[in-house]
Amino acid sequence: MRITVFGATGDVGSRVVAEALSRGHEVVAVIRDPARAAAVPAAAEVRIGDAADLDDVVTLSTGKDLVITATRPPSGQEHELPEITAVLLKALAHTGVRLLVVGGAATLLVPGTDGATLHETPNFPTEFRAIAKACANQLALCRAETVADWTYLSPPAELIPGERTGTYRSGTDELLTRPDGTSTISMEDFAVALLDEAEQPAHPRIRFTVAAL
Repeated sequence: MRITVFGATGDVGSRVVAEALSRGHEVVAVIRDPARAAAVPAAAEVRIGDAADLDDVVTLSTGKDLVITATRPPSGQEHELPEITAVLLKALAHTGVRLLVVGGAATLLVPGTDGATLHETPNFPTEFRAIAKACANQLALCRAETVADWTYLSPPAELIPGERTGTYRSGTDELLTRPDGTSTISMEDFAVALLDEAEQPAHPRIRFTVAAL
């Protein structure tokens, strides 16, 4: 496949690029800062571009099989996330290229809470509320989109650097937890799940989630 990755040098994006390359896909790694080019594997094609720029997204997605967005705005600029997603959806509705969105966990339903989402629970960290709101708006934009072909992947409560086991379990709108209440996956296995969905689409225009076994 010919895959364009926005946010290619971020924590998740870099692992997505590595996983895609390991499977033999052609990867265009899009970065905003040319100084970050050295962080991109040599097997990927580096392009300078901005996911918030409609013309850039159209140019960098035309002729590709898939676009993956793993962008994450810095603290204080969380509102940019749904704005970027709106641009991506508009551009890909034009080019007809499929979009995989690395989303957030905040809107997942928490088991045993009578329908509360993760960010509505009492112990949800205050410092994550801004990005949680941005991710909720991001998901709402996707769900309102009827032209672009999108899929939204929510991580579990904890998405952390770790080991690639190649295994995971999946669900739809409910937070996946272990019997001890933990909800986690490594960024490496999250990338595996994302590329599995890229290769064998099973969630057209819906959100799904994954977690460690």
